[in-house]
Amino acid sequence: MSKKPSLAVVGATGAVGTVMLDILSKRPDVYGEIRLIASARSAGKKLMVRGEEVEVVAISPEAFDGIDIAMFDTPDEIAGEWAPIAVSRGAVVVDNSTFFRMDDQVPLVVVEINPEAIKDRPKGIISNPNCTTMTMIVAMGALHKEYGLKELFVSSYQAVSGMGVTGPETLRNQISAVAGTHLGEQPGDLRTVITDFGAFPAPLALNVIPWAGSLKADGYSSEETKVRFESRKILGLPNLKVAVTCVRVPVITTHSLSVHAVFDSEVTREGAQNLLKNSAGIELLDDPENGIWPTPADVVNTDPTWVGRVRRSFDDDHALDLFMCGDNLRKGAALNTAQIAELVAAEFTN
Repeated sequence: MSKKPSLAVVGATGAVGTVMLDILSKRPDVYGEIRLIASARSAGKKLMVRGEEVEVVAISPEAFDGIDIAMFDTPDEIAGEWAPIAVSRGAVVVDNSTFFRMDDQVPLVVVEINPEAIKDRPKGIISNPNCTTMTMIVAMGALHKEYGLKELFVSSYQAVSGMGVTGPETLRNQISAVAGTHLGEQPGDLRTVITDFGAFPAPLALNVIPWAGSLKADGYSSEETKVRFESRKILGLPNLKVAVTCVRVPVITTHSLSVHAVFDSEVTREGAQNLLKNSAGIELLDDPENGIWPTPADVVNTDPTWVGRVRRSFDDDHALDLFMCGDNLRKGAALNTAQIAELVAAEFTN
């Protein structure tokens, strides 16, 4: 094959879809036609793609005719229904939903860790990990390759854009509600000022909520189970011990994670810093002596995983403590999807 493959972006008008179009305008031009697909209510809208207006078409079986690669960013039920249809019309699907991630016949791919996995796709579908997993997994993959990962203890601090467009809208409304008020003098003050929780189970402005996602078995949330099982699959460590608590914080975009990682081999702070500094997809920002470390405010709208606060554990010379930030709409969703699609596109020109 020698032609440039055609690409469909499914869910082009959503929060991640919008970021995807921006990323496509800045990535290598490896595609021929780029087709935008969304729900019927979005059909007819015109969006800019590589400096040209492209009209959105409604999702249908015919919408995938002539498409070689389809990137999906849709709710799970839409992906579950339409991804196989896209495959049946001749497309390779790169899916950002949860629906196929733990399917043994669908590779779960992070391009810096297991790019070779895209070759084994019996269903014609490749999955992109959850944005929380993605925030740490590039760094953990690099460290695992050198030291052999045994255990992970993770606390996440997750931005509201991970919930879609309603998350930021609700947080902004809550911030407006508390602006200029004097809170904290009486228990429950925040709940008297904020009456609209939106999709949050409690007020989030000036607060944190120790919950993200939906309820799963034994009191865990869906975000916590994703981190556990996706990390195992991506790293090829089915017995990896993973303990996770996911927390929603009043940040618009960029997830953060605190990670305690235990390895087979002894690890030093300097050795880990040098490894991370020289690994693809990672930026090391680790100078606590001068108050320098990554925060969401610094990381938003950037592509790498940012790592700081690298320390060897107080009590274990085989363990590290780290803090990481990553834009959950870029590398956490759209960018890795685009990078996977580029690997598939290369098959058409090689």
